Amino acid sequence: TCKAALQKELGLPQEPAAPLVGIVGRLIDQKGFDLVADVMQRWLQTSDVQWCILGTGQPKYQKLLETLAERFPQKVALRLEFSNPLAHRIEAGADIFLMPSHFEPCGLNQLYSLKYGTVPLVRATGGLADTIVGYDPQSPNAAANGFVFQEYSALALSETLRQACDAYRRPEAWQQLMAAGMGQDWSWTR
Repeated sequence: TCKAALQKELGLPQEPAAPLVGIVGRLIDQKGFDLVADVMQRWLQTSDVQWCILGTGQPKYQKLLETLAERFPQKVALRLEFSNPLAHRIEAGADIFLMPSHFEPCGLNQLYSLKYGTVPLVRATGGLADTIVGYDPQSPNAAANGFVFQEYSALALSETLRQACDAYRRPEAWQQLMAAGMGQDWSWTR
């Protein structure tokens, strides 16, 4: 329901089978937008994945994302602004929440996403490495709550995104990931 509402709000086709990747944050190198830019340009040509991006930042990334949104309006929804309500609707409505940060001291968006049942895909750094347990289809782990890549490269991000999309197409595995994330307690009381 949240995904369909988000797709409608952002002008994307309401396609339940297409994985929806959400990104919220500053469009800067630290947040991995050099990797995102590379991966998006290749994936938009060949996949059915939809992307929704909210944020502002370096002009080179804003311009590139605007161009991609114009070229692929059925696959890219871009909002160059800050909106806390929209950020939470993205965290609740996306299937995959992407945080490929170069470095990330803590990270809150992956925690919000876990609570909403959106599966994070992160680079293993700082607080992201502390909170996200990577899914491995070869050895399922009940504690897995997302997807993690180590090497800071577009290839590593792309491979991990492919793994996430493959898992998305297996409802039982995907629901287990969602439930694992939603069941975790990252509150102050813990």
